[in-house]
Amino acid sequence: MQAIGLLTRRSARVLRNPPPSLLNPLSMERVDSCSEFCSLRRGFHSAAFSSGNMHGGFSNVELYNRKDKLRIPPLSMVTPSRLYSSEAPGSANYSAAEEATKEIYDMMLDSIVEKRTAPPNAWLWSLIAKCSTTEDIKLLFDILPKLRAFRLSNLKIHNDFNSALCRAVTKACVRAGAIDFGMKALWKHNLYGLTPDIGCAHQLLLHAKQHNDAKLMVKVIKAVMKNSLPLQPGTADIIFSICCNTGRWDLISKNGKRFVKAGVSLRQTSFDMWIEFAARKGDVESLCKIENWRSQTMKQHSVSTGFSCAKGFLLEHKPESAAAIIQVLYQTVSDFKKPSITVELQKLVSEWALDVIKHQTDDNRKAFAAALQIDISELISALQSLGMRENVTMLQFNENGLISS
Repeated sequence: MQAIGLLTRRSARVLRNPPPSLLNPLSMERVDSCSEFCSLRRGFHSAAFSSGNMHGGFSNVELYNRKDKLRIPPLSMVTPSRLYSSEAPGSANYSAAEEATKEIYDMMLDSIVEKRTAPPNAWLWSLIAKCSTTEDIKLLFDILPKLRAFRLSNLKIHNDFNSALCRAVTKACVRAGAIDFGMKALWKHNLYGLTPDIGCAHQLLLHAKQHNDAKLMVKVIKAVMKNSLPLQPGTADIIFSICCNTGRWDLISKNGKRFVKAGVSLRQTSFDMWIEFAARKGDVESLCKIENWRSQTMKQHSVSTGFSCAKGFLLEHKPESAAAIIQVLYQTVSDFKKPSITVELQKLVSEWALDVIKHQTDDNRKAFAAALQIDISELISALQSLGMRENVTMLQFNENGLISS
């Protein structure tokens, strides 16, 4: 403290009688402001660190080429220790974050209501970034209509906020767990000045995918359709994934047809999930329709779509056709993917057969299992006659499942 007091007194004397070296060579104005004094003190610390002349925890800094030197404590001794806190985030941190959100909200409200001036855009973006609880989101959705009304009445800005801000708002809602508020961001005609796009819906759909929430997915799709948000291939990927994870064949079938009708060019991954689901269900009619739609946009099969078509032939009791498509697939895929043919063939025998048997009605299950067993055996024989020597373990199963290998 003595060193700091000494620094202050000597600095004050220097400022009252500055040497020529401190004067601006162009204007020769005196250094007499508080800000320049703060800059001068920062310069002392910088000089202390660069000189490397340390004695007993203090730095020797020469002032204006004089011989007398001041002993200045290191920056760490005068910097508040809280800036270097290594404590783990806890409730105190969350409280501080909420206070920061409320503080930004209050500043924006004061600017709009009291000062009648437009708050900086950075404040709104900062408020969105700091939202972490439902209470924060409530503050955000309270200030948005006020800001929209101010822009319209005072600034004569008739356009809503851009879609990038709407996506950021939706992301904040998901992050805070305020899904109901996130749904409000999907409505084109809203009080908040938000401009929704399909990217906002993707934020909510990804949340539904993470939690296998088919109900939320349905709500989001309804909002998307009511507000005429254009569907994208990425939308189908997320929806199909949720349907497969939750076993909702009805939803993937309904939404798949919706995407095709809308003219969306589905990705290979979407067709893979859709046609595999149809093959597991044993729905030959749907499988054929999906393959027809796929063939209109894609020339070659993937491993998934190729084996799904082979399964369809097996369900129609055409093992030779199933073997032919697997052979073509084996010849067309790269050497890197050839091992996956063997893996998928084993899955067809050991996993798919049991799945498709379970989806049959009780009255038909026994006859179906016996016929499928014969067709799979003929498929393996046909593949061997075509020159494919793959090691596949044949399994015995009946209407109740696996019997033996």
